[in-house]
Amino acid sequence: MAVDELDAAIVRELQADARQTNRDLARTVGIAPSTCLERVRLLRERGVIGGYHAEIDLAALNRHVQALLNVQVRPLSRDVIDGFKAYVTGLPEVLEVFVVAGGDDFLVHVAVPSVDSLHGFLMDRFSKRREIVGFRSSVIYQHARNPVIAPL
Repeated sequence: MAVDELDAAIVRELQADARQTNRDLARTVGIAPSTCLERVRLLRERGVIGGYHAEIDLAALNRHVQALLNVQVRPLSRDVIDGFKAYVTGLPEVLEVFVVAGGDDFLVHVAVPSVDSLHGFLMDRFSKRREIVGFRSSVIYQHARNPVIAPL
């Protein structure tokens, strides 16, 4: 399921602007629109392109404070891990959940209105959970991400 140079160019361009027309995309990567449409269809079918998403300004949604929460759960079992993951992904404050190895079991990315809201979230949503044996929070001052992911 290799991605050739043309597929990589299409993926790169769609990551930069997924709303561009097929005609504009085809022109940018130097192929016919019909070829481009077929390539994009095949990339979706192969799972290389999993969807198209709007990038949201969290502050515009009253989510001015972001934090990463390192969480330890016990006992370590599939049921506990799956149950906690299901619980936490259902919380509206949660943006992303990672199950990780090492000293912690989860890394949870949250966005809330304020530091007081973060404290309330931790007290109301985490402190009362029996499976959580420890957590630490790190407030995010700035966040940057690579907008284009290329094949390696």
